[in-house]
Amino acid sequence: VADVGIDDDFFDRGGHSLSAVRLLSRVRSVLGAEISIRTFFENPTVAGLAVASARAAGARRPLVPAERPSRLPLSYAQQRLWFLHNLEGPSATYNIPVTLRLTGHLDRAALRQALTDVVVRHESLRTLFAEDGSGARQVVLPAEHARPQLKEEETPVGELDARIRAVASYAFDLRSELPVKAWLFDTPDGVRTLTLVVHHIAGDGWSMGPLARDLSHAYAARSRGGAPAWEALPVQYADYTLWQREILGSEDDPESEVSRQLAYWSTTLAELPEELELPTDRPRPPSQSHEGDRVAFEVPASLHAALADLARTTRTSLFMVLQAALATLLHRLGAGTDIPIGTPVAGRTDTVVEDLVGFFVNTLVLRTDTSGDPGFTDLLARVRETDLGAYAHQDLPFERLVEVLSPTRSLARHPLFQVLLGLDNNQEALDVLRLPGLTVDVRAPETGRAKFDLAFFLEETYGPDGTPTGLHGAVEFSTDLFDRSTATALAARLLRLLGSVTDDPHRPLGDLDVMTDDELAALERRNRTAHATPPRFVPELVEERAADVPHATAVISETVTLSYGELNARANRLAHHLAARGVGAEDVVVIALPRSADMITGLLAALKTGAAYLTLDVKAPEQRLRAVLDDCRPAVVLTDTAHR
Repeated sequence: VADVGIDDDFFDRGGHSLSAVRLLSRVRSVLGAEISIRTFFENPTVAGLAVASARAAGARRPLVPAERPSRLPLSYAQQRLWFLHNLEGPSATYNIPVTLRLTGHLDRAALRQALTDVVVRHESLRTLFAEDGSGARQVVLPAEHARPQLKEEETPVGELDARIRAVASYAFDLRSELPVKAWLFDTPDGVRTLTLVVHHIAGDGWSMGPLARDLSHAYAARSRGGAPAWEALPVQYADYTLWQREILGSEDDPESEVSRQLAYWSTTLAELPEELELPTDRPRPPSQSHEGDRVAFEVPASLHAALADLARTTRTSLFMVLQAALATLLHRLGAGTDIPIGTPVAGRTDTVVEDLVGFFVNTLVLRTDTSGDPGFTDLLARVRETDLGAYAHQDLPFERLVEVLSPTRSLARHPLFQVLLGLDNNQEALDVLRLPGLTVDVRAPETGRAKFDLAFFLEETYGPDGTPTGLHGAVEFSTDLFDRSTATALAARLLRLLGSVTDDPHRPLGDLDVMTDDELAALERRNRTAHATPPRFVPELVEERAADVPHATAVISETVTLSYGELNARANRLAHHLAARGVGAEDVVVIALPRSADMITGLLAALKTGAAYLTLDVKAPEQRLRAVLDDCRPAVVLTDTAHR
């Protein structure tokens, strides 16, 4: 961004939560100052940041290469994946697949060597996992023993998608094989398709950026007959693993960082609902299969811009707006007023790990309170407080939080939350991939797996000038619980709700629009009951029926049945009698009779005179009947001996 002044607002100039965390990481490294995300949200200018830096405490110990112990422990995040890997067995649930469609001249030998270069550069990609009586440990293979597999296949065009889905679902044996694999498919049309699959225990979404950069650099060098001349990485993932444990400290020390953050989360998530009530299509099975599917949706550029404007005017972030909207949707669909939503955070709070492939991402539980039917902007204020507190305590591994809070363990659901929201504003992650002589089309194949009941993923896109150009969205859903049509409807409801909050952000949650176009159309059809009414009075219609079908049944009561001819004749006689008593237009005829043929005769007779009629409930108390009569002042009261 050009021409930034010391008083320009970071968020007004396109900043977001992720870029704010990266900025504070650089402040920590360069200035040695520890500034919280809350402080930065409250002082989002260069001038404000300078003041906050001067007042800030000293930064924590930086991440540097560490002496390797004989047993290299797993990071906290790896521990949970290792536990699930052993519990459920090898599966594709935690695979990260990327497919590259390559058009042009491919140097296969250079590609094979470049893959090896990348695996050698990043220790996490050449790490195996072992377990003995002392627990699980990482085993980093020597560089000369790290040779990733690149399998080449000739595949018919019609079978390519199925083969990609199959390899994207490859089940890694983490004890004996590298956590990365590659397949190269050749189709008769001359196109090559490279599919890379990385197990989540060795990388995360952010890692795809460094991986793509390094693969590009290595392929370019190898295709020229050389080797990549890159600088050595400042640290490796094993260094982070050891540093993480040192920084967090011991839980036996009440002054340690881990104790401080545990205290915060224990209070914040006390009495958290164990399971959200979601609009499922089927009962929850005793054990999750993790079978899943995805439906895609698009947030248009105009709505993207409006949501970004709403975030700026409310001093929040786009993620907070999306979180508030999702919580509102779940609340409106019956999930209650205490809505826990999970979200991934990059976890790269030190600049030296920004270019590293590894599993740094952590998961936060954001508890959203929708009680009291607040306006949407009021809900946003609550969300802002919740999220800033969570960001300030994001170092505590989710895995440890689960252990400490100890929710009722169940194979049927994810602990602490069942709905996840992810916003990817790291647009350039795979855009950096450049392979000389090739046009590269990057795609993310589906694995057919789902980690949660529901996961809403959105990816921001921007034009060259920073103008919002829309959000790519997807709803990932467990097929144990949901049909595809339900997930599609959820996406449509969320879009409708987002439009509603930008139209009027102060509306109470209960008044926001969450109905889909199809539901609105169905509701309109269901209520389309109006029909043309003949421009004639009831007496005329009865006269017409009496003339056309005089013997047809008109009235059936307990004591008598009248035809149209009989009803019309009786009403005419009574109408003449009423007219003789001066009853006509502007008069009221009270009918104090039980439901009977006589009551119908009286109604029709009154109408024939041009008067209005008023029926009384003959079982009502006498005082109430007298009050009605005094109020309407009838010309005549029609009754019988029993009710006089």
